[in-house]
Order: sequence, then structure tokens, then C-alpha cells
Amino acid sequence: MGKLRINMLGADFTIQATEEPEYLEKLLGYYKRITDDVKNIPSIKTPLQVAILSGIMIVDELYKEKEEKIKMENGTYVPAPRQESADSEEVERRTLNMIEKISKVL
Repeated sequence: MGKLRINMLGADFTIQATEEPEYLEKLLGYYKRITDDVKNIPSIKTPLQVAILSGIMIVDELYKEKEEKIKMENGTYVPAPRQESADSEEVERRTLNMIEKISKVL
């Protein structure tokens, strides 16, 4: 069981989980990289916006991975070319596209 102290986006707290501390640190490091990219988007102004959009981007990534897994299991998978890391312009484009879609629904 591991503990992880989180101090980011104006929040400071500790969580306890069944995972090892090293794994929790990796997760937090990944989340921090995503939030750092989102913070560079000029239209994103508050920590809450950063947190929400970072979460949406991670869910988008997870959803796409699950879709690929399903296609692999069904034998319909065709690998798409992937970028090693998204630059801030791509992150901004994708985020603004998501904001537009969310605004239309609301």
C-alpha cells in the first residue's frame, strides 16, 4: 500500500492506495506532464479548467487505446501512425475542439 502527496493546481493533499508508491509517482508525473501542456494554452485560465481539460485528454487517450484493443481482439485493427509526444499547438487545437463540443452540448 502506498501514499502519495499531491501538491498541484492550488491543491495539497495526500492519498493512500493499494498500489506501490513508485507506481503512484509515475501516475502523478504523467498527469503533471499533461497539465503542464494544458497550462500553456492561452484560453485556459483557472486551475479547475486545467484539471478538467487534462482529465478529458487522458480519458480521450484511454478511450482510443480501448478502441484499438477491441479492434485487435476482433481482428480489424489497423495501426495508425503515432506521434511520440504532442506539441503544445496540437494540445491546444484538440482542447479547443473539445471545448467547442462541450459548449454546444451545454
